[in-house]
Amino acid sequence: MPDRSPSQQGSLFGEILDWMLAPLLLIWPISVALTWLVAQGIASRPYDRELGEVARGLALQSAATTPSARTKTRYALAPEAAALLRADASDTIYYQVLGLRGELLAGDAKLPVPTDDAPPVPWELHFRDDEVGIDAVRIAYLWFAPEGAAKGSPLMLVQVAETDGKRAQLTNDIIKGVILPQFVILPLAVLLVWLALARGIAPLNELQHRIRSRESNDLSPIDEARVPDEVAPLVRAINDLLARLDSSISRQKHFLADAAHQLKTPLAGLRTQAEFIQREIDAGRSSPEDLKRSLQQIARASERGAHTVNQLLSMARAEDAEQALNREPVNLADVAVETVRDFVPRALERRLDLGYEGVQPDAARLRVHGLPVLLGELVRNLVDNALLYTPAGGTVTVRVTEDPFGQVVVLQVEDSGPGIPPAERDKVFQPFYRALGTGVEGSGLGLAIVQEIVQQHEASLVLDDTRVRRVAGGELADGQGPGARFTIRFQARMASATAEPENST
Repeated sequence: MPDRSPSQQGSLFGEILDWMLAPLLLIWPISVALTWLVAQGIASRPYDRELGEVARGLALQSAATTPSARTKTRYALAPEAAALLRADASDTIYYQVLGLRGELLAGDAKLPVPTDDAPPVPWELHFRDDEVGIDAVRIAYLWFAPEGAAKGSPLMLVQVAETDGKRAQLTNDIIKGVILPQFVILPLAVLLVWLALARGIAPLNELQHRIRSRESNDLSPIDEARVPDEVAPLVRAINDLLARLDSSISRQKHFLADAAHQLKTPLAGLRTQAEFIQREIDAGRSSPEDLKRSLQQIARASERGAHTVNQLLSMARAEDAEQALNREPVNLADVAVETVRDFVPRALERRLDLGYEGVQPDAARLRVHGLPVLLGELVRNLVDNALLYTPAGGTVTVRVTEDPFGQVVVLQVEDSGPGIPPAERDKVFQPFYRALGTGVEGSGLGLAIVQEIVQQHEASLVLDDTRVRRVAGGELADGQGPGARFTIRFQARMASATAEPENST
């Protein structure tokens, strides 16, 4: 049977039919050959029995009538026995009687003498296939001692040979009786196999029809009770895929609805400011200061919109599972220092003390196996969130430390802002969630992106206070905010160990 590549996969019905019919068509000629061999044995058995009886009867007669060596050397077979031997019309029968010295006493001299190596046993009947001239014959022969012979004296030989015409005819009749019906049975068997297979495949066709007739938005599970047991695991796998697809589509719909709602505000602000400026210009009441203020508001609205769009793109990148194939060893300290450097101008503008502590990039011994772009996005969103919620005069610290045992790299971003109450710490990682009462504008996507990137890198994230709350009301004794501290632990490897595979390639 020809092998099919995955791109050439054909019908399951045809595949099963091929595997069922190929052994059948292979076994059929073997069955014919075995039938021929068995038919030969069946056809030879009765004729061998008859031929052996003739040989034994001839030996008994020869033992009783053997002439002495002084009278005559040959004797004639009784006319009735000779007529019996020559009576077969379909086959030629030969016989031979050899004396004590191997001399021909009666019969045909052209019959070959047996060449058995074992010593002859008196009156033990043997059969062999041989040739007489151009005729293939079946020979029955036996050794015997004449009546009155002393024990251990030489033995006489009787052979009766018969051509195989009757045997061949009976063999052909048996083969015809067995093989000819098979020419009818074989096509019938093929038809029955085809019908049985079509009946067995019918539930699959019905399942295919049910799936094809579904609406494109119907992601409900397939009924497993209406499918065969052999197909049930496949249906369960499809149902699991449909459930995950339904969940993913639902999240996407919710995400898109929230994203549209978040983009609506800055876009509405842009349109309102543009319409206001147009009305002021048309009314002749616009002044350079008013236009400047309106343009500044338009710039802020467009900046918020651009920031939201960038964070939506970051969220999409963080949720892309295919990026896991492009992971590489990353120096997390280097990523953190570079991110802090990028945010320094913004921190100075807001009068915040932004700094970095911990291991220096050139001294880092450990590497995180991950995606540099996403890890940079993670640090960027944490720092951006800290700068947004820390009041003027506060501090924001980014810290990278290494496990002395060489297995973990810890990233911390902490601030001196108002902190996050314990009741809200799980909610802040949900997309578009923002704590009430802070007065801070934002998209609510930053920490959701952080959570997604942490999960992509199989890291752990802990959110707690930067400073311990020391009074019952939750406020610090010196009037400062408790702050928020994000601690992320990454599995890491030594820099030399991560470089070896790269060098080996």
